[in-house]
Amino acid sequence: MSNTGHPYFLPAEFAARLERLRGRLRALGVEAALFDEIEAMNWITGYGNSENRWRCVVVPVEKEPFFLIRALDAGPCRRRNWIADVPQYRDWEDPFPVLAERFADRGLIRARVGLDFNSYGMPLARFARLKAALPEVDFVDIGPLIWELRLIKSDAEIGLLRRAAKVADETMQHIAGACGRGDSQREVARIAVASYVELGADPAQPGPISAGRGWDFLHAHLEDTPLADGDVVHVELTPSIRGYSARLMRCVCIGPIEESRRHAARTLAEIQDRQIAAMRPGAEARDVDAILRGGVLDTGLRDSFDNISGYTLGFYAPMGPRTSDFTRIFHPHADWRLEAGMVFHMYASAAGVSFSETVLVSADGPQRLGALPRELMGNG
Repeated sequence: MSNTGHPYFLPAEFAARLERLRGRLRALGVEAALFDEIEAMNWITGYGNSENRWRCVVVPVEKEPFFLIRALDAGPCRRRNWIADVPQYRDWEDPFPVLAERFADRGLIRARVGLDFNSYGMPLARFARLKAALPEVDFVDIGPLIWELRLIKSDAEIGLLRRAAKVADETMQHIAGACGRGDSQREVARIAVASYVELGADPAQPGPISAGRGWDFLHAHLEDTPLADGDVVHVELTPSIRGYSARLMRCVCIGPIEESRRHAARTLAEIQDRQIAAMRPGAEARDVDAILRGGVLDTGLRDSFDNISGYTLGFYAPMGPRTSDFTRIFHPHADWRLEAGMVFHMYASAAGVSFSETVLVSADGPQRLGALPRELMGNG
């Protein structure tokens, strides 16, 4: 494997990923697999690109992989990823004849080839063109294989997530110190984006920011209405370092904070502390979920609980369609078990209060990657 030129992952890391992938492909009985989602390409090679023009990575079980991409992006692709063979095509050309040539070169024109049939890069019309270009290939569904492999993070990946969590902590403090009467949600968003860049994170959207007087507007649209006493600004920060995103949710109270809200915050934080403490290797996800769900309902903080209480964190493609990774989610019927190396965004909201944490499941127990106290923030 050649030097990747990747600033955060050594060639040995990509070699280990490739070995894990090929092991799974052999077990599935396929001779190769094609991946065209940004997250999958990035995990395999260290490079991913938008879908302005179609691109893919093909990984044979025995022969060398290749990375098909438009000519304009071939140079950056070669510099950033470890795959030596990068076939290209001009923007006005059809990529599928080039793909078919590489399949023929590797003796795969009659192969059994794996594909995620739920890939957002493979709509029905494109799949029809793919099959027309390779009529003797047997395409089989291997599901979200890379998303499953990505669940267990390496030390290098966890290092990036720790850095992103630190950015989230510092950014939230900047927001709390500057958010007051007469300001707007847009100003909060401006502070967040500027803080990300200043602290070394990726230039990106700030994350969901909304304001109101209840709790059920966490994913509402950004508004320009001036903030007033009694408003609560719910801020979910999503900073990323090289695409690896930590997440942090807090609420900033405008004006005096009533005792009922303080009580709700203390109660919610205590319940979430118990949930996080249970996030150990081998724990059943539904049991972890029940701690928060049952605690919130039993204390009367909410009348109903229709959302999940946590989901997978890791690499998020800046140009991809998925803003959250639901490969593993916490809910009453979640029948999977936690493993060391998994990282999750655990979130709780009720009675006008919102808290969340980025949590690493480790052999030594759960670790919050951020250090910000779980308490109400305000500038009143």
